[in-house]
Amino acid sequence: MKKNIGATLALYPCPVIVVGAMVNEKPTWTLAAHAGTVAHTHLMVSLMQAHYINKGIRENGKLSVNVVDASWLAKADKMGTISGSKVDKSEEFAWTMGENGAPLIDEAKVSIECEVDGNYEWEHFDQFMCKILATYADESVLNEKGKINYHVFKPAMFEFPTYEYFELGGKLGDCGRMNG
Repeated sequence: MKKNIGATLALYPCPVIVVGAMVNEKPTWTLAAHAGTVAHTHLMVSLMQAHYINKGIRENGKLSVNVVDASWLAKADKMGTISGSKVDKSEEFAWTMGENGAPLIDEAKVSIECEVDGNYEWEHFDQFMCKILATYADESVLNEKGKINYHVFKPAMFEFPTYEYFELGGKLGDCGRMNG
């Protein structure tokens, strides 16, 4: 029997990402765990409006989504504990400017460069609706067809409300072929 545990957000774990954007001609970064797919061509990144990075996202209309794995999780976690309005985060990562104007973290094995299509402001959060312009993947995580191989690339996952990180697990089956 199921127990009602209240109006609890239970769509976790979800991928850990570091969002990158330019603010005052310098890159800045923030850790985010509220992001997801909204269409085959778009994703959503939800950030508290008080974040320093939001200014750059609103002004430039560009951001990067850098998918975190265990190899740089500690550095990524730090981006959620310091404020860009108090600390210059521009030197925290080696980075490259994407083809469309968003800073990409070099050690991220997968980075997605986006353009903001809209912003839904709600309860002190910006919900940036982002069109995917380009996805950059390290060759080490690509399969023979040039697609991301999640048997090799294991994104870090975040679980709320315990604030714990997990690693993506193993395969459970093939979508549309399980005949359950």
